[in-house]
Amino acid sequence: MKRALAYVVAALALALWLAPVYWLVTISLKKEVDQFAWPPLWFGFTPTLEHYREAFWVRPFGRYLLHSAIVAGVSTLAALAAGVPAAYALARFHWPGGWRERIGFWILSTRMLPPVVTCIPLLLMMRDVRLLDSLAGLILIYTGFNLPFVVWMMRGFFEEIPVELEEAAMVDGDSRLGALVRVLLPVAAPGLAATAVFCLIVAWNEFLFALMLSQTDRGTTLPVGIAASVTQYEIRWGAMSAAGVVAMAPVLVFAAVVQKYLVRGLTLGAVKG
Repeated sequence: MKRALAYVVAALALALWLAPVYWLVTISLKKEVDQFAWPPLWFGFTPTLEHYREAFWVRPFGRYLLHSAIVAGVSTLAALAAGVPAAYALARFHWPGGWRERIGFWILSTRMLPPVVTCIPLLLMMRDVRLLDSLAGLILIYTGFNLPFVVWMMRGFFEEIPVELEEAAMVDGDSRLGALVRVLLPVAAPGLAATAVFCLIVAWNEFLFALMLSQTDRGTTLPVGIAASVTQYEIRWGAMSAAGVVAMAPVLVFAAVVQKYLVRGLTLGAVKG
């Protein structure tokens, strides 16, 4: 009975979580007359791909999707490239006077700053360096905001790896950088995958800075493009839902590909013995 009750509760929780997703998918496939039907048509409607055609052929959501993929992918790789060596230095090197903990806390404290307070300074800086309304400006900003998270996460993963592994590699003639690349990173691959997933999700869903720094279609990302479907005259529910469904797909596919490493990364260091 306890097991059956647990399955029932899990099924209800799953249904509750999937209901908005299912509603989004059905809205993207419904005709406009079916979208506002009462009672709501959960089933039994005639599906159509008209909204997907409108979103990606009539309207430039395809370009917005490409922009989001470039910004999220490049900023995630840049944050990992800069954050992993910094995390390794904090985890392995000796810092006199307790500076290792101070630097670690300072890096983490930057995540406590509300992003909205940096909007005006970042806008002025991007304007001065002529990166306003560009993908390069968004990449720089997303890299900066993801960098403290990468350093803090990877530092914990590196501290869980025995130092004897890299010492053995250096005894055999490898350099410290070579030991990091060929020994530590393969061992820390689950943590690296988990960190990459979180950074990608943050960059993919970010709305505030993308809205503030984009003025034309040249620098618009998908979240801003979807929000533009809400105007003072109408709300294009079908096109907005179709774009939302497509926006979910890349993150879900990436998470499914690295799922094995993601689960291992989230549980790495949880049990010590």
